Amino acid sequence: MVDVRRVKLPGVGVLHTFVTDDGGKVGVIAHRSGHSDLITFADDEGGPDANKVSLRLNEDEAHTLAELLGGTQITESLTALDQIPGLSIDWFSVDYEDHIAGQPLGNPAERGIAGLTVVAVVRGESANPAPAPDFKVFPGDTLVVAGSPEKVAKAFSFFRTGEVKAKPVDAPPGG
Repeated sequence: MVDVRRVKLPGVGVLHTFVTDDGGKVGVIAHRSGHSDLITFADDEGGPDANKVSLRLNEDEAHTLAELLGGTQITESLTALDQIPGLSIDWFSVDYEDHIAGQPLGNPAERGIAGLTVVAVVRGESANPAPAPDFKVFPGDTLVVAGSPEKVAKAFSFFRTGEVKAKPVDAPPGG
């Protein structure tokens, strides 16, 4: 198992790094704004001539890279379900500043998001399918959720801020 180090970068996000078998280092800076930077660099012994690469990825690109590198088995199993009209399956990466970090998952229906399901919580290289409401969520976890696109958006808002933002309802004129 790869040892991943996490370092909080105040005002920026979180840096995740690990050392490869050949002594190189790989890092991902998960910015608070949602984009990520993929970086590679040699260890300190490489000196000023060591090769360094930095590549900025938006959320979709980061998810795509994770898939190409062999995403979790849950991801592979849910791919076929993602083609069902009206069903959105998405992944929420928990950051240190998120409201849900350090909190029990709870019941989405009790939080005003009926019809949303947390399919699994991925922690490291293991998945916790169908987590109970008392399952505690930590920074670095990935929540796999399923529901209508509107409910997924509400859930993500709650996970980040602790508030469920209701979408305005279209009313007839004068109503």
